[in-house]
Formats: sequence, C-alpha cells, structure tokens
Amino acid sequence: MKRFNRNSTDPPKDPGNDAFSRAPETKCGLNPLKLMGIFVACLMGLSGLFSVSVILRDPPSHGMWAGAEARVLEVNSQREVLSLEEDSSQPIELHKEEKPLGILPKEDKLLGGLLAVGFDEGSCLSRYQSVLFGKPLRHKPSSYLISRLRRYESLHKRCAPLTESYNKSMELLKSGQQTGPLDCNYVVWISFSGLGNRILTLASAFLYALLTNRVLLVDRGVDINDLFCEPFPEASWLLPTDFPLSDQFSSFNQKSVNSYGNMLKNNSIETAVTSFLYLHLVHDYDDQDKLFFCEQDQGFMQKVPWLIMKTDNYFIPSLFLIPSFEHELQNLFPEKETVFHFLGRYLFHPTNQVWGLITRYYQAYLAKADERIGIQIRVFDPRPGPFQYVLDQILACALKETLLPEINPHEVNFSPTGNRKTKAVLMTSLSSGYFEKVRDMYWEYPTVTGEVIGVYQPSHEGYQKTGKQMHNVKAWAEMYLLSLMDKLVTSSWSTFGYVAQGLGGLKPWILYKPENETVPNPPCRRAMSMEPCFHAPPFYDCKRKMGVDTGELVPYVRHCEDMSWGLKLVDNENWS
Repeated sequence: MKRFNRNSTDPPKDPGNDAFSRAPETKCGLNPLKLMGIFVACLMGLSGLFSVSVILRDPPSHGMWAGAEARVLEVNSQREVLSLEEDSSQPIELHKEEKPLGILPKEDKLLGGLLAVGFDEGSCLSRYQSVLFGKPLRHKPSSYLISRLRRYESLHKRCAPLTESYNKSMELLKSGQQTGPLDCNYVVWISFSGLGNRILTLASAFLYALLTNRVLLVDRGVDINDLFCEPFPEASWLLPTDFPLSDQFSSFNQKSVNSYGNMLKNNSIETAVTSFLYLHLVHDYDDQDKLFFCEQDQGFMQKVPWLIMKTDNYFIPSLFLIPSFEHELQNLFPEKETVFHFLGRYLFHPTNQVWGLITRYYQAYLAKADERIGIQIRVFDPRPGPFQYVLDQILACALKETLLPEINPHEVNFSPTGNRKTKAVLMTSLSSGYFEKVRDMYWEYPTVTGEVIGVYQPSHEGYQKTGKQMHNVKAWAEMYLLSLMDKLVTSSWSTFGYVAQGLGGLKPWILYKPENETVPNPPCRRAMSMEPCFHAPPFYDCKRKMGVDTGELVPYVRHCEDMSWGLKLVDNENWS
C-alpha cells in the first residue's frame, strides 16, 4: 500500500510460526497439503493484522500548497499539481512528531481560555489548530479579559440580528427617534480600505464595543465571509444585508447630516434628535471628528443606540488616554503591548480555504527548517520595481542583525560536515524581484557559517488589488504565514506587517523608510513592542482644550519607531 510511508515498529506476532517450524514432525499427523493450507491462512492473517496496525499508526498524507516559482506540489509519489483557486478546505496532516489535535491539553486548544467552546470545529479548522504550528500565545491573557469576553459573547447572543432585542432596536432606528440607550446598543463597523487596515480597525472597533457595552456588527463588504470565520459562538457578527443604512455606507463622510463632527460644527448636537451617529475616524478627519477621543463627548455618545463607524486607523492607543476607560483597560491588559496580540488571536481565524493555503505552504517549505525568518516588503515608490536600494537595505538589515549569514563568494563547493543548520526565509512582496535576488545569492554561493538557506515567496501580485477577493485571500494567508515565523523584518508604515507581528507576538526589525533612494543608516531597528502604530492620532488635551503631544502624556503610549507622529502602546521595560 504505497500511501503508507513506514512499517509498524512492533509487528504482531505470527501465531503460526511455531506450528510451521514443527511441520516435518510426523507426530503431528498432518500431510503436506494441510500444512500448506495452514501456512496460507497464517500469511493472510498476518497481512491483515499488519495493515490494521499501520493504519492506526499513520493516517494517509494529503497534498500541500506550494508557491514561489514552483506553484503547488502535492507531496506524494505522483506529484500532482493543485490550483491555488481550487477548494482548499481539507484538514491538515501533522508531522509524525506532532501531537494530534484531539490529545492537546484543553487550555492549549483554547489559547489559555481566550477562545470559547461550543463551535463546530470542522467549520473553522484554524480556530483550534493554530497551536499545532508552534504558535501558542506568547503571553497569558488576564482572567479579567477572559471573563469579559465570555460576558460579551452572552450579550452578543442576546442582541444579535433577528433576536427580539435587535428587532426592537431596528424599529427605533427606522423611526429616526432618539430614545436614549436601549437594552441592546450597537456599533457598526463599515468595511473600508485595504485588508491590513480592515483587520486593525475591526480590532479597534471590537475593543470600543467591549468598553462601552455595545454589540459589534460587521459590514461584510465584498469578502469578509471568504477571509474570517465567525468569532462568537451561536451568533453571527455580520450585519444583515437588509440593514436600512447599508446603501449609505459608501457616501458617509465628514459633511453627512448625522456625522458627529459635523453636528458639533453646526452647534446642533444638543438639539439633535437622532437614532444614530456617524463617526468619521478616517485619516482625513478634522478637529471636531477627533473629539471622539474626549471624555465628555463619549458621555453624549452613550445616549445614542446606534453608532456607525468608518475608519482606517488602529486607534486603540488613544482609547488608553480616555480617563473613563483607563481602569477597565488596565484590568483587561496588564501588559499593554498585548492588546492586538490577544484581540487578533481571538477575532481573526482564517476560513478553511485560507487555512488550507497556509498549512500546505507551511508544511511544504517551512516546517522542517531549524529557524524561520520572515521578510515583509512594502515599497511606496509609485514606479515599477524592484529597486536596488530596497534590496540593499533588506540585506543590510538582515546581515547587520545576524538574521541571515554572509555568503562566501570565493567558495563554490559544498562540503557537508555533519548536520548543518537550515533557515527558511519567507519573503512577501508585490514584486518577485527581491525574492529572486536573495534566492539566487544563497543558491550560487555557500554561506560563511555553513548554514543552508532556503528562500520562498508564495505570490507576487504586481500591485495592490484592494477589494479583489482572491488577492485578499492570498494576502491574508501571507500575513498569517509571516506570523508563524521565529523572527520578522517589516517595512515602515505597513499595516500588513503590523498584523503579522501582532498575531505572532513578535517584535520585528523595522526597515526605516528610505529617502532619496538611499539606504538609511542604520537600515532598521528593533521595535519597542509588538503593537501596531496609530498613524493619525489626535494631538489635543480634552481637559485644557489645547494642543498637546499625546505621545508624552503617559509612559505606556509612545511615538512609533517608523512614524514619528504616530502612537503605539509599550510596556514599562520598553520605554525609550
């Protein structure tokens, strides 16, 4: 049976061996034909026992998705080719040394209690299988965070679409009347911007809902169902397609009648009678919109049952500066830099299609390496690349920080001397040029350390295709693959990299943004924390009603390494 790749190490004892050894003895009274029959029967029994023992020890192996130049390889004797677009919702196969999912400790499957029970595991394989890829939580969630998540799940189940409470709230929304807070109050997240931004803003909206006892409902956009599993048990987070304001989502802006900032400008906030407010928290928001982050304004918003939010910012750092949230946030996240790490692992579980891409690629190219290095490249130069100065900066960083070894251009022969350390380098970029250069460098020359370097790139789309379903499926798979690396290099300003580092609990080396096509010196620096950067924070003291540097108010909200005006969360030992 060629699908079995090893024999049982403890084959069953053949019950016929002793009888066969005594066959020549005439005392048995057996003739040769009877002996031959006994022999054949024994062989058939041995064959059956052998097959059963092998099946119980070794499940059949499945194919693995492979990218880079090689496309997709199925690891079996036929080397059958699979299409990236084909259904990939097959369960993963484990390496022989890995524990089957069923015998993992319950606390590992549930990420230390972060995840809830009660899901159909087959409908979302990634939810409980992520621990099989060496990525348990690097930090322990607080017991208070776990209890608040369970409370939120109960609230969500009670207030989810089609429940009695939801239907009652919908009637009031359609009437346009403001009745004060209801039994169930909501924040609606509008799908907006690129995938990295959407992941970060969804986490921000969820934390805001958690802090204000609201229910988060998600505009499904064009591809939410294709990318993420439902995160809450027994109730959907998706906004119904017949939601009465859905057709206005794309037109909502700062000048909209129900825009909170616009109502402040028109001095109509005190006399307004509205069942919803639109919150414009996009990067182009103005001073009135930014009053969302003030204590007094939050007090007014609590009276409105429906908040409709559009944002492309990871605004969580500024939530830590609102006094009424401070105590709750401290209890939820004693370690400040774990906010997105925990929220991301709780909320964002790849669908079976995406999980298939992730697991097959990981097992085909990355699993057997002694160390895995991720390099995420985002170039903001509008011209077609690749660019030599970008390649030079990547190599300068990787070599300076000893993430990759130097090559020996004077030695071309490979002299095997015992076990050599292997490193797998996963590169992600819209261009294949950087991958090809690094791959060829380590192919053409040996390393001075003797390490063996493999370089891989799953896809190269050429340019960002925001809103394209398969483009985003591949992008999400690559973000997740990067999060599975041991060490990570990311590009400045890139939300793609922020997602990877946060999910993986990694403090990356950040490539400085180059100026005038010149490699910065130094080319990169280590991040203070694994938290993403809030690119467009407010600089306003709500109490004193004056401008202020919000990166200097508290020690755990600092300016970002890659964007001097941005804000990020850090822990005390990482102050700089």
